[in-house]
Amino acid sequence: MAGPPRVFVGPSLRVDLPFELPVEAVRHVQVLRLQPGDALRVFDGRGGEWLARLLRMGRRDALVRVESAVAPVPELPVAVTLAIGVPANDRMDRLVEKATELGVAAIQPLVTERSVLRLQGERAEARRAHWQAIAVAACEQCGRARVPSIAAWATLSDWLARPHAQQTRWLLSTDAQAVGAARCDAPGETLLVLSGPEGGFSAAETLAARGAGFVEVSLGPRVLRADTAPLALLAWLGLA
Repeated sequence: MAGPPRVFVGPSLRVDLPFELPVEAVRHVQVLRLQPGDALRVFDGRGGEWLARLLRMGRRDALVRVESAVAPVPELPVAVTLAIGVPANDRMDRLVEKATELGVAAIQPLVTERSVLRLQGERAEARRAHWQAIAVAACEQCGRARVPSIAAWATLSDWLARPHAQQTRWLLSTDAQAVGAARCDAPGETLLVLSGPEGGFSAAETLAARGAGFVEVSLGPRVLRADTAPLALLAWLGLA
């Protein structure tokens, strides 16, 4: 993205007075080798973005002053929450990065019957925090001012049993109506997308999803990988 480098500063951003950058932002500024007087753009992760200027660069701190508001990159017309059976290896890292670039609003990691990756406790939270950091970095790179939230891990059954706000609910499937035939065209609408792991959902899981109000939709005749299908849908929503 052209222009000054972009740095995530979180919701604590102050627009009236000079303020100290948070630790992670200081590291980012150091990596970029910015110097006092250099311009940068700071965003709060909630949709706000501002032009700022670096006043002081220390070894462990940095002081900036916000100068003016900047119009952020538009979000998708539909707020998409992606609930996904976590793919194995580093595929989830790439999925979080690319889904963020394509405009996802939130990601819910799920453990399903056919999941390969299964983490609990501190290891699960560490991986969630890792994915959240990937989402932040992707926003800094792509121009988004709204950082998608990465929820705590949950089993599919527990997650389906939770109350969810009324919204359009799609279950990605290879044996269903084409996604273009499904309705999701109202600006500001929310869309809940359920996508399976390698091997897909079991018959029982598919039945449970249907019972929770999910409508099966297809992205076409090809069998897409677990980390490809959600990205294809987000790209389609961005261009539709």
